[in-house]
Amino acid sequence: MMPVAGSYRGFAAPEPRPAPRVLIADDQELIRTGFRLILTARGIDVVGEAADGAEAVVAERRFRPDVILMDIRMPTMDGLEATRRILEHSPRCRVLMLTTFDLDQYIYAALAIGASGFLLKDVTADHLAAAVRLVDTGDALLAPSITRRLVQRFAAGDQRIGDRPPTPAVHRDLAVLTPRELEVLTLLGRGLSNTELARQLTLSEATVKTHVARIFAKLALRDRAQAVVLAYESGLVSPGDA
Repeated sequence: MMPVAGSYRGFAAPEPRPAPRVLIADDQELIRTGFRLILTARGIDVVGEAADGAEAVVAERRFRPDVILMDIRMPTMDGLEATRRILEHSPRCRVLMLTTFDLDQYIYAALAIGASGFLLKDVTADHLAAAVRLVDTGDALLAPSITRRLVQRFAAGDQRIGDRPPTPAVHRDLAVLTPRELEVLTLLGRGLSNTELARQLTLSEATVKTHVARIFAKLALRDRAQAVVLAYESGLVSPGDA
């Protein structure tokens, strides 16, 4: 008997992942328009726009996007407070922070709150679309070299942003981890990718992914962004570690 279309030996092929639904929050209309055109041209549905953080909070509840592109500095309510409120209400939503500078002081606080990474506003069109699709899968967008500099700069000092209180730490009980998992978490905190982890630990990438998934499950972490923050907050990694 011939297998049905889309299957092999009677087993159905996995369904392709639907394109993420995106909300764009930025106080510059030109940025919103440009990003919307870029994403829609690549098959990604932009379900709404917001001109400030307060509008973003309302729009998230109305449109239920999978991913939010969130500007950090906006009037009325900034992107940091909007992200905190959105993720408290919708923890499965993914937020990518938009910034003009790769070491914006708000980024560390955003990662601690639960943002899935950050993008520079001069990002290329293809990188923008790829970043949205990446975080929609549950991964985090963290360039290791930038992330190391960023977290080292702010984890070691006062996380006070203007008149805000210090950023809350990501507290977890590391005693639930095995020695190998603790080693993996330490290397995650140094910004290593799965490929680099596999090379350093002499493991397959599949085994590394299993360790990472177990760490996230045991510590209730959203993604690599919070894993990096936790590694610093808990003292597994110190500023200056290579």
